[in-house]
Amino acid sequence: KKKLKISGRELLSVPTQVFGLDQLQVLEMSPERESCLRYRMELLPQEIGRLRNLTCLYVDSNNLKKIPAEIGTLSHLERLTLSNNSLSSLPAEMGALQRLHSLHLANNSLTELPAPLCQLRSLTFLDVSDNKIDTIPSSIRHLEKLETLLLLFNSVESLPEDICLLRNLHTLWLGNNRLRSLPAAFGELVNLDWGYNYCSCNFEGNPLESPPPEVCSRGPEGIRDYFSSFRRI
Repeated sequence: KKKLKISGRELLSVPTQVFGLDQLQVLEMSPERESCLRYRMELLPQEIGRLRNLTCLYVDSNNLKKIPAEIGTLSHLERLTLSNNSLSSLPAEMGALQRLHSLHLANNSLTELPAPLCQLRSLTFLDVSDNKIDTIPSSIRHLEKLETLLLLFNSVESLPEDICLLRNLHTLWLGNNRLRSLPAAFGELVNLDWGYNYCSCNFEGNPLESPPPEVCSRGPEGIRDYFSSFRRI
């Protein structure tokens, strides 16, 4: 793959020469884990749309406050990392990224799961942990290929029933939210085998009442039994 990695002690903007590299497939503009590197890029330029052959774009750990609408023209994009920035919203045009399968948005300032994300039908990995998200839309059901959903350290108070339709989910991290209950069909997520592999799902740090934590620890079967017992009454 044709790859370009931009590094330096302080990155404030994308060098304009980059946008002439129309055959570029991988563009990396993230500081590595070295204390000497401090990137402060606040805006991804509109010209990013010229890089039509990009499959991977890494811009995490900057200071991005806005993503341009032109991101939606990167129709070959498969992996996008935007974690550790200052994003409070995403452009509607991001919903056009139909080849995107991995999206990293941890540690931003999102207060809701942006609607365009629920149009990304090829998505298998989504990390929106450590934001300020309080609601999950029912349209999340459209992410039928989703295998990993990381929601820990948010302010989610409830989950829509539709999340139970994501039958390909293997990993669902819900720790440190405000969940008091789970959807009645939650036990149908049979691929979440956290009763045997604890790291595949967790609820720690939630004020769960229905079902209580000791039931959740039994995995899908325990949760199914818990809710079915109410139906029998």
